[in-house]
Amino acid sequence: MGQVITVAQQKGGAGKTTLAVTLAVAFARQGLSVALLDTDPQGSLGRWYMTRREAGDPGMDFSTASAWGVGYECEKLRRQHDLVIVDTPPKVDADLRPALRESDLILVPVATSQVDLWAVDSLLDLVARERRRALIVLNRFKAGTRLGAEIDAALAEREMGRMRAVLGNRVAYAETLGQGLSVQEKGRGAWTGEVEALRDEAAEALQINALA
Repeated sequence: MGQVITVAQQKGGAGKTTLAVTLAVAFARQGLSVALLDTDPQGSLGRWYMTRREAGDPGMDFSTASAWGVGYECEKLRRQHDLVIVDTPPKVDADLRPALRESDLILVPVATSQVDLWAVDSLLDLVARERRRALIVLNRFKAGTRLGAEIDAALAEREMGRMRAVLGNRVAYAETLGQGLSVQEKGRGAWTGEVEALRDEAAEALQINALA
């Protein structure tokens, strides 16, 4: 049976779809069988996938589900794939709970903004109720900035688990997303180490040992 990563965040624009796509392509390029599940009515992940499919073999499976259909879809996809990555709507309510229950790991993108950080508390409360593991992922992070340091300190005060890997504030992430690609398919660049570190740390958290 495969494992499930759910990407969740109450605030819109924090980078959920970017994070889901980045991990999906990173794991697929390492030979894992990957499926994407879009539960966000906005459908950004689905649009990315269809753009990718029009250009050729997408290299992964895709499905959609309403909030209460997540359990069924995850069970089906887990039987067929090594990894299922779930993108969720930007809200925290009872509709999110089915996705959290299916998760082996929950990743919460936080852009370098106090507003993003404020939005995390209610989500982590819901995660705790479901007794699941969540890790913060700093996105659009500007190293060396005062705000970045403040966000890091605030996370420590809240005793939130955070991935060591961060995604930098790079235009390439948004550009490639609109092309049905992930940033690592653009070639090597400043993002390469970020993506590899993110992939390896997620693999470590899930105890995936199949990476080349």
